[in-house]
Amino acid sequence: MADKHPYVTSHGPFIQVINHLRNSFPATVNADTLKKLGYAKKNESYVINTLRFIGIIDEAGNKIDKAGKIFSSHDDNTFQKEFSGIIEKAYTELFSLHKDAWSLDMDSLITFFRQTDQSSSLVGKKQANTFKALAGLSGHAELPEHKPKKVGGTAKKTEQKAVSVKQEAAPPVSGIPNEQTSNSKNQIGLTVRIEINLPAEGDQATYDRIFKSIRENLLNG
Repeated sequence: MADKHPYVTSHGPFIQVINHLRNSFPATVNADTLKKLGYAKKNESYVINTLRFIGIIDEAGNKIDKAGKIFSSHDDNTFQKEFSGIIEKAYTELFSLHKDAWSLDMDSLITFFRQTDQSSSLVGKKQANTFKALAGLSGHAELPEHKPKKVGGTAKKTEQKAVSVKQEAAPPVSGIPNEQTSNSKNQIGLTVRIEINLPAEGDQATYDRIFKSIRENLLNG
């Protein structure tokens, strides 16, 4: 059966649930519990099935006493050692075939789950990822990296783009070198060419102001 080895759709929320249970393990853990905690939104059943499979809650969602004692271990090494035993028992067939199951690569894990459960490629990958997460929680591997949803990521990118456009939209006046250019080209003769486009609809006062500004800011500056 494809659901012989359950899986979670995302290892991030699942790891959050395990860490929460280490801090506070309620007497009953079901879909409503996860909804109240805000974990695995709309995917609560996948997490619950996996918790049942590894044997820390029963079919009714009640905490199993042995699991409660393991999860109350404050020391990480102690917890990981005891949790490893739970996982090895749950995945008995995998460990009976592969003594190095903790360190199996993804392709080998996917092959095992697909052959054992007749899983699809997608489900087999999710089953393998779930086991990898359990291996990380057991201290036998690095915890899979959780990539949160990019909330606000688009806005940040847009902001950067806007800044870039703003910078490009204000180039220096053609033919007028900036201070950095002047300093880096000492003793080099420069010819400055100024083009003035007078507005056709301007009056004499407008022209006077334009030439006055040029005289004060360019010629006399």
